[in-house]
Amino acid sequence: MAIALCRVDDRLIHGQVVIGWGGPLRAKLIVLVDDAVSGNDWERDIYSLAVPKGIDVEIVSEAEAEQRCPEWSRDARPVIILTADLETMTRLVRGTGGLITRVNLGGIHHAPGRTERLRYVYLTQDDVDRLRALEAAGVAVTAQDLPTSTPVPVSELLG
Repeated sequence: MAIALCRVDDRLIHGQVVIGWGGPLRAKLIVLVDDAVSGNDWERDIYSLAVPKGIDVEIVSEAEAEQRCPEWSRDARPVIILTADLETMTRLVRGTGGLITRVNLGGIHHAPGRTERLRYVYLTQDDVDRLRALEAAGVAVTAQDLPTSTPVPVSELLG
């Protein structure tokens, strides 16, 4: 099955990911890629508790994710990979040598310096530049909060 979903969502592991995406994709492994969370036992425990039985969870640093992405791409289980921001996802895409070919924007919420593109996607100019670079590199990027929603291609999102 390999990697079923690579998602940018600043909330990381939460109900929309676990139930909304995990159910339809029949996810059996959720990988949270975040240097700060991977180094904090308390946060690791909190995020792990949000995942129901039957779904494994791994919380790893960016460096470990780059090394292990080939393993996850060959995994028989459907895998969801999560990052909290576009910067991390962009580095992961570049650092894994073409293993990640699709990226889902699922929740990049309001913060200073961000402009609304969709009700659940707010971007800085740096984010826009990253998305254009991903698109130019042949990565299919769409915004889609739930699998039942219509995907919005990055070209439409950026205008």
